[in-house]
Amino acid sequence: MVCLLLVSEKSTAQSKPKSVKLFNGKNLDGWYKFVQDRGKDKDVKNVFSVEKGLIHISGEEYGSIVTNEEFENYKLTVEFIWGDKTYAPREGRARDNGVLLHSTGPDGGYHGIWMYSIECQVIEGGTGDFLVVGDGSDKYALTATVAPKKEGGGNVFQPGGTPLTINTGRIDWFNRDPSWKDVKGFRGAKEVEKPVGEWNTMECIADGDQISIYLNGTLVNQATQVKPTKGRIQIQSEGAEMFVRKVVLKPLK
Repeated sequence: MVCLLLVSEKSTAQSKPKSVKLFNGKNLDGWYKFVQDRGKDKDVKNVFSVEKGLIHISGEEYGSIVTNEEFENYKLTVEFIWGDKTYAPREGRARDNGVLLHSTGPDGGYHGIWMYSIECQVIEGGTGDFLVVGDGSDKYALTATVAPKKEGGGNVFQPGGTPLTINTGRIDWFNRDPSWKDVKGFRGAKEVEKPVGEWNTMECIADGDQISIYLNGTLVNQATQVKPTKGRIQIQSEGAEMFVRKVVLKPLK
């Protein structure tokens, strides 16, 4: 009996999923770079680099770092902080980047910049928004429950709201300020993102065909019937300087 119990406990311990550090704090092993109008691993302006244990995303050119591997069924934790610089065509506008999940298709398939994917948005005032970065077909889509739409407003996530399926466009996080302006330093009245200069933690939980986004411990957005359900992970450069100190993936199964 005792022997069987010990074997059972050992088996359970061994079966627990282990977290994977996608960023080792030293270099970008496990990732490759793709820069608009340049291509794969042609980062001549060093948009993506590692400095003092942090991933430095300069924002000077559009592109992304892309995982070599595909993933499904996981919790992805990304810790980030904004830098000061912004660049054309978004110079002086809200700091903007993003984490792209389930990335498939060719590099640069979307407007010559990113792989087709489901974006967990990282932008001042809108961190936690969903965007479908797809080809316009039903191969890239999601469904979210949304609040009644206000005149001139967007589709805003609301638990228990009306289901809405999109294959292009966005679903705003639940407390996105309706008076949002595309200006550097924007902060909404009910912001969950921390002020510039403080670290933020985004958790993206991809469980089957569902994605939940938590920002600093708060569930800000959730989608079901997500297509596709697996793929590579991209972290964008979209005109704003950003630093990342942690990228950890924990398998759910």
